[in-house]
Amino acid sequence: MARRATAKKRNGKAKLPAKRNGNSQPLSIVNPSMFLADAGIGIKDLGSEDLAIPFLKVLQKMSPELDDLDVRAGDIFNSVTKDAVPGKEGVRVVNCAYALQFIEWEPRGTGAGAPHRIYAAGDSLPETERGEDNKDYIVDGNGRYLERTAQHYVIVMDENGFTQQALIAMKATQFKKSKQWNSALKANKMKDGKGIDFTPPRFSHIWLLKSVPEENKNGSWHGWEISKDSQIEDLNLYQEAKLFAESINAGQVKVQHTREEDLTDTDNVPF
Repeated sequence: MARRATAKKRNGKAKLPAKRNGNSQPLSIVNPSMFLADAGIGIKDLGSEDLAIPFLKVLQKMSPELDDLDVRAGDIFNSVTKDAVPGKEGVRVVNCAYALQFIEWEPRGTGAGAPHRIYAAGDSLPETERGEDNKDYIVDGNGRYLERTAQHYVIVMDENGFTQQALIAMKATQFKKSKQWNSALKANKMKDGKGIDFTPPRFSHIWLLKSVPEENKNGSWHGWEISKDSQIEDLNLYQEAKLFAESINAGQVKVQHTREEDLTDTDNVPF
C-alpha cells in the first residue's frame, strides 16, 4: 500500500493545526459535494508545459529524502507527490514510451543544478574519457561529464485505481535493467484471430516494479526488479496510455532534469 512520506517529527511531537478561524470561532466543515460542483476549476486549462512530470526512483542510502522524510532506502519514491511505496511491495505501471539520452552535467557543486546539455540518441557526442569514479568526463570540458540515461515514460497505478504519469530514469548499474525491460517488451507476443503471432504495442501490458538489494565488490545499493503483471483490460487505461505515448512521440512532454536526480542514483557504483 502506498504511503505518504511525511516530514519527520521534531522532539517527538507533531504540531496539529488549530481548527478555528481568525475570530477564534469553530471552523465549518466543507461538504465534499461542493468539490464535485466545482470540479476542474483552475486545473482543466493546464497544459503539459505547465506541469512537472514526476520521477519515479528507488531511494538509496545516501538519498537526501532520507534526512527529512519518513522513508527508507529501497522505497520507490514519487518526486512530485512525495509518495513512497515499500520496495518489496512495488508499483504497477504501464510502459508507454522510451527514449535514450546522454545528459551532460556540470561538476557537482557548480552550475545551476540543471543539465548543461542533453543529447538524443544519434546526436554527435563530445569525446570523453573514463574517470576513476567511473564517470565519462568530457575531454577539455572543465569537469563536465556525460551520463547515458534510459528514460521509460510510464503510467503508475495505485491501489485505488488512480493513475499518474511518471518518468523512470535508468543509468549506471540500472542501465542493464532498462535493456532487459526493452527486450521483454519486444519479445512480448499475442495471437490474432487466426492464431498468428503479433507484437502488441508497448503500452498493452501492466508491469510490476519492485526494488531489491544489489551489490558487487565496490558497494551495495537498491535496484529495480521488473516483471510482467498482466494484459490491460480497462479500455480507459489503454486509451490513456496510448494518448500519453503519442504525446511523448510528438515532443509534447517536457522533462526537467535536476541535480537531485543525479545525486540520488546509483552512479557511484561501477558496473
